[in-house]
Amino acid sequence: MKLKAYLLTALVAAIYVLHQDFWNWRKAEPLLFGFLPVGLAYQAGYSILAAVMMAVLVRTVWPKHLEYVEPEIKDPKGDRS
Repeated sequence: MKLKAYLLTALVAAIYVLHQDFWNWRKAEPLLFGFLPVGLAYQAGYSILAAVMMAVLVRTVWPKHLEYVEPEIKDPKGDRS
């Protein structure tokens, strides 16, 4: 369990460091696909990576007890007051 926590923490830290895109700050060239600046393409890829990371976090560490909802008790008379 601790190894998984350390690995997920390292994943979040790595994604955070990758977000600090200092190597593309002053570059507009090369254009990807002839129109997309490299910094914008990097941010698009980063957004996909961040979404995948969030999916991994939700799947692995989401508290299971939050998924159990008690069924609503219906009044036999139909009275909701």
